[in-house]
Amino acid sequence: MAKKSSSRLVIVESPAKAKTISRFLGEGFRVEASFGHIRDLPQNAKEIPTSVRKEAWARLGVDVENDFEPLYVVPSDKKKHVTRLKEAAEEAGVLLLATDEDREGESISWHVLQVLKPRKDVEVRRIVFHEVTPEAIEEALAHPRGVNEDLVKAQEARRVLDRLYGYTLSPLLWKRVSPGLSAGRVQSVAVKLLVDRERERRSFVSATYWDLAAQLTADGGRFEARLESVGGTRLADGKSFDPNTGQLKDKKRILLTEAAAEDLAGRISRAVPWQVTAVERSPGEQKPSAPFTTSTLQQEANRKLGFTSNRTMQIAQVLYEGIDLAGERVGLITYMRTDSTTLADRALSQAREVIRKIYGGEYLPKGPIRYKSKAARAQEAHEAIRPTDLSRLPQDVRSYLTDEQYKLYELIWKRTIASQMLPAKFERTSVIVTVEDSGKQYEFGAKGRAIIFPGFLRAYVEGSDDPEAELGDKETLLPPLKEGDVVRLEKLSHEKHTTRPPARYTEASLVKRLEEEGVGRPSTYATIISTIQDRGYVFKRGNELIPTITAFCVTTLLEKDFADLVSLEFTAKMEDSLDDIAEGKNEPNDLLTRFYKGNSQHPGLSARVDASEVFFPSVLLGYHPETQEPVVAKVGKYGPYVQVGEGGTGRVASLPDKTPPEELDVATALRLIANKEEGGSVVLERDGRSVTVQTGRYGAYLEESLTEEEKAAGQKPKRVSLPKGVEPQDVTKEVAEKLLSLPRSLGVHPQTGEDLQTAIGRYGPYLRHGSEFRSLESWEQACDITLEEAVQLLATPKPGRRAKTAAKSSVIKDLEGIRVMNGRYGPYVTDGTVNATIPKSMSPATISREEAERLLEQKRSKKA
Repeated sequence: MAKKSSSRLVIVESPAKAKTISRFLGEGFRVEASFGHIRDLPQNAKEIPTSVRKEAWARLGVDVENDFEPLYVVPSDKKKHVTRLKEAAEEAGVLLLATDEDREGESISWHVLQVLKPRKDVEVRRIVFHEVTPEAIEEALAHPRGVNEDLVKAQEARRVLDRLYGYTLSPLLWKRVSPGLSAGRVQSVAVKLLVDRERERRSFVSATYWDLAAQLTADGGRFEARLESVGGTRLADGKSFDPNTGQLKDKKRILLTEAAAEDLAGRISRAVPWQVTAVERSPGEQKPSAPFTTSTLQQEANRKLGFTSNRTMQIAQVLYEGIDLAGERVGLITYMRTDSTTLADRALSQAREVIRKIYGGEYLPKGPIRYKSKAARAQEAHEAIRPTDLSRLPQDVRSYLTDEQYKLYELIWKRTIASQMLPAKFERTSVIVTVEDSGKQYEFGAKGRAIIFPGFLRAYVEGSDDPEAELGDKETLLPPLKEGDVVRLEKLSHEKHTTRPPARYTEASLVKRLEEEGVGRPSTYATIISTIQDRGYVFKRGNELIPTITAFCVTTLLEKDFADLVSLEFTAKMEDSLDDIAEGKNEPNDLLTRFYKGNSQHPGLSARVDASEVFFPSVLLGYHPETQEPVVAKVGKYGPYVQVGEGGTGRVASLPDKTPPEELDVATALRLIANKEEGGSVVLERDGRSVTVQTGRYGAYLEESLTEEEKAAGQKPKRVSLPKGVEPQDVTKEVAEKLLSLPRSLGVHPQTGEDLQTAIGRYGPYLRHGSEFRSLESWEQACDITLEEAVQLLATPKPGRRAKTAAKSSVIKDLEGIRVMNGRYGPYVTDGTVNATIPKSMSPATISREEAERLLEQKRSKKA
């Protein structure tokens, strides 16, 4: 028995964390992993115990008639872990619950305790640490505590609340929208945010305005100024228009048409002198951002590294749990689920030492900079996300990390170091250049910004991976000008501008909005964004999050009878109530009763669902131009579709899944219906068969018709999806013939004797040799490549990851110093320094040098 009482069992969540901690602990310790939660509410009917299966509340997994008692079960995939933990606990005298230091971790420890039921003589202690280092583990062992029951209650209340919300509302969506859909307390609010933004874009009316750009030269150099006012009256700019009408909001502003701008440019270009009439200089400074919290890390990793929130958290988890550094396994960053911006004293001292060594003492403030979290109820006892050892430079661990791990570690290291450096200091300059014509004064404005002292920008520049290279982009230098100076006009051009709808959310901006509104918690954002994509509510195009027609229909349904449940205010208040439980200020039952059962004044969710009217949501696209019948988009058993009036034969057509609602209108819907009725547009006739372009749920495709015999035999027609970049209107007879040749057999490999075949798959065109696959550059190559060329391609070693990324950009045409490229995210133009996306309205193949120069200049002006 003495041996049992002296042995200590440490339980953590993951095997990776267990492996790291085992290296720090001496003999007498055994470290085991729970592999996350070992108990949960039942996920399906099979998991519900037979003893309660007939109860009315069994489907919910929560006894709503008995104080909302949760029904916990051990999932089948966790039973082996529970058995192992029980065996280990039998031999232990001390049980140390070392799960993560947040609510989720506290809950896991409580569940482990409930399942293991340790003997009375076993000493049970809860230990927490925010970094997996020897020092942190020793500190945790020296200061154990008990399980925090209030945190456990809050987590349990959150889980029950989410179950009641999802399991009560989801069946309603199955009946009124489509089977398999789900509602979620935070998920549905996030979807509504995306839908509301898309509604704004659908209702947006663009406006066009013109202005004048003057290229001016002074003794100190050249600069650009734009016309701002005429005779004291300001010109219209992008903010001057009503987004819903496209009309000027302020009628006093001058709105230049193309003809007026062209005429004005012609007259003013002959006027002299161009004179500086005002120069204002003002100092400015930019303070460094606080160290990373969970949400700011997700935002920056998305903006700067292109990582999804989910991927960011996965990589951070590995860095936190431990990396093998030449035989020493250690956690490289602190705990990655935190809303605190606090840094420990040790980290502050290390940061100052590193700054002094790398950048010099002139970049150090007099003392450490301490940040206070902006997030409500932030847990200041925790720390921000930082490297566990700031003297461990990114380049020191480069060889031990994957590319993604290195990039994220470097981002965290730079942000932490920058947070302890002096602010950057600037001088802002505003200049007015005036010219007079026919008794009117025309004022042109120019703004400049010069870096006086780079400060923290030496270490970290927002939106850049290379601070040294990007410091120049923080500057817009003007020549040394003073009032009364006469400048020379080199060129005066009139330029067109078109207002744009509000930008769609990206993962970064959605996370930022959710945090600002107090909806959800940072630790859940990655899961929420993954869930709404997996459920078919959202898809990504580039970095944009685009809601689907399904998202529109679900949001419309919930808004009708459950508007409060998808409101930002209600959801934020719910988070506050859960925080009150965590702080011991409230009991879970009060919140759950009010939400689910309600009271005499406010019915609960259960009663509201029973009383909701039968309503089948749709998205109104407009009205048929001839019959004036409504044209709508809906979601059915087989996906989204468009419909005229009451539907029926010739009035319904499937809608491709990834159709942005903003781009869907009456004309598009009627075209889809017409194509379906006509069997699609015929592009080719061969061997008595017609080849048509069809549009289905998963996009456009070619279909070759069947003979009557083939139809009678039940054969399916040959179909080939249109490859990326080929639109239905682009399909010519030649294109159709090439695509229908796929999959294409090239012959037999002369050495292996295996067949070689080309085709287009989910990830693009490829060459197949037995079980080996090689990506091809284009669908045309899949149609044209010869056997000899394929053999040569197979003989070439596969490119590394970096080479693959570089190969994704190919030259479309050269415009004497400017290249038109086809890149990972579409066509763009580049002069070697600046890249500018080619809009959809322009053809990359026919773009002129002048158009390319204009796109590059617009990109430069935006950067400035």
